[in-house]
Amino acid sequence: MTTTTTEAVLSDTEARVLGLVTERSIVELASALIAAAGENPGGTENETVGVLRAACEAHGLSTTVTEVAPGRPNLVATLAGGTAAGLIFLGHSDVVPAGEGWSRDPFVPVQLGDRLIGRGATDMKGGLAAIVLALAAIKRADVTLAGPVALFCTVDEEDLGLGIRSLSAAASAAGGIGDYAACVVAEPTDLHTVIACRGDAYIELTVQGKSAHSGRPADGRNAISAASKIIAIILADHARLQANQDDLLGAGSWNVGRIDGGDGTSMVAANCRVWLDRRLMPGENPQEIVAALAAQVTAAGIDCDGITVTFEVAMEMPGFRTNAQSPIVTRAVAAAADAGSGVSPIGGWSAACDGGFIDREFGIPTIVFGPGDLNHQAHQIDESVSVTELVCASRAYALLCLRLVGEAAQ
Repeated sequence: MTTTTTEAVLSDTEARVLGLVTERSIVELASALIAAAGENPGGTENETVGVLRAACEAHGLSTTVTEVAPGRPNLVATLAGGTAAGLIFLGHSDVVPAGEGWSRDPFVPVQLGDRLIGRGATDMKGGLAAIVLALAAIKRADVTLAGPVALFCTVDEEDLGLGIRSLSAAASAAGGIGDYAACVVAEPTDLHTVIACRGDAYIELTVQGKSAHSGRPADGRNAISAASKIIAIILADHARLQANQDDLLGAGSWNVGRIDGGDGTSMVAANCRVWLDRRLMPGENPQEIVAALAAQVTAAGIDCDGITVTFEVAMEMPGFRTNAQSPIVTRAVAAAADAGSGVSPIGGWSAACDGGFIDREFGIPTIVFGPGDLNHQAHQIDESVSVTELVCASRAYALLCLRLVGEAAQ
């Protein structure tokens, strides 16, 4: 991590806008979003998007909703501006399942001191509320920006990425996503400025063999045995990857997450499926990774003599890296300090997020910068977020709009 400090020197316009960002309004919207749930898997984001859309429109933002799948809408909310390059904020409407063990109902939010508690408080209903109230403050201050600011809120980020893939495909088909100078992914980083992010791919391995009686195993072709040899190749590749560590991101990695095969103890297994997670370094292509793995399988003599092997990339989320001297990076660091959160370290992120699509498909410099603790709160029992940090996030987002996009000429 590297750090940069800055003095809090606000213009009259900045001070006026920040004065309109209130704790009460952020907590109220974040609480309403938490109460709307949206557990995924489950495809239940519709209510969350309804709450978010209503709030955006109440604060004077224009909205467009596009259904990705039945009951699963993407939302684009825009604060209009001039013709200069604008700014994207990127978030998602779904949350992971609440699970068992909570000390209270996970979808009945409660504020205890400085903590707002509920599923999604950190990941990422709090971040969404902070964005909306930042744009609302600019609108209420009667400030016209030189370019537009858009909130892209996608569905299915926590599972297969249907929302961001649909948004990217539609924008590409239309000739581009628009003129934007940068993208801020409001995932939880404790308001650290994340300039590099690993990607992720879900890869499904299917092995087909031939069933036989276990008393005569040579009559069959055991798919589980073949899969175990492939897993050995994967684990060796994982070890190879760990030998080449990146300062910000570490290394790519493999994880065998699930395996299912065979029909009975006394039968040679005719089939086996393995679900794999491959964390990607920026620029890595999962299709190329699968092709290389398939070549190793063939070279090892595994997919022959009655054994067939197929790989399918079920989900891809690209990684990205943004230059530390990019304006979005330097201004995010300054905005965090001037908003009251102190020094914002610059670093990398081992998790994956939708931002890689914005960087890869449209060449827009991207950072991850949001309220909440990824490692100790996101996806955890009794998930919570600091209310003070939500306010700082909203103030920092407003400053980014004012400083990166700028005011329109009078």
